[in-house]
Amino acid sequence: MCRNIKRLFNFEPHATNDEVQAAALQFVRKISGYNKPSHVNEEAFNSAVEEVAHVASHLLEDLVTTAEPHNREEEAALAHERAVKRFGKN
Repeated sequence: MCRNIKRLFNFEPHATNDEVQAAALQFVRKISGYNKPSHVNEEAFNSAVEEVAHVASHLLEDLVTTAEPHNREEEAALAHERAVKRFGKN
């Protein structure tokens, strides 16, 4: 699926609107095949991004868990470690 879409649920602090919007944009880019749509498709593309972001926001608000929230800094450090192992860069 979309490797650039990161998990947004169960973080402290909660996902921001910008993070949800960015995930929605990546999702619509992936399923449409467009990085930047043509002028003819721009309205449909942008509308889809807004709708996906809206639904994703509701999903994040409605989900329930008893698990401890994840720490953003720890998750970023783990992702960096995986990238170093995979690509060999610091």
